Amino acid sequence: MSTVTIWHNPRCSKSRQTLALLQENGHEPEVVEYLKTAPSKAEILQTLVKLEISAHDLMRRGEAIYKELGLSKETGDKALVQAMHENPILIERPIVFASDKAAIGRPPESVLDIL
Repeated sequence: MSTVTIWHNPRCSKSRQTLALLQENGHEPEVVEYLKTAPSKAEILQTLVKLEISAHDLMRRGEAIYKELGLSKETGDKALVQAMHENPILIERPIVFASDKAAIGRPPESVLDIL
């Protein structure tokens, strides 16, 4: 069985549901509270590759800081990755990693596809 990791925000219901679903399916993931320990820029870039999405698609665009920083779909990936590193609240959650794959837990059941 591969190691499973979750970028988790305990205040987020989807993140809590995803963690519970992993545990119900026999996985005891490494829990990374990414708001306390922000992912490095390299980790964010690796996540984008694993998810096969753009930096903009990984962002929580409804967060106030998104507008405060003047971010948009036209903002370059380098600037978006930097913004997510400096303000991890901008990263969509939760993200589950298993083997060389990753999935966003929206809906929580979507992470089961990579296990």
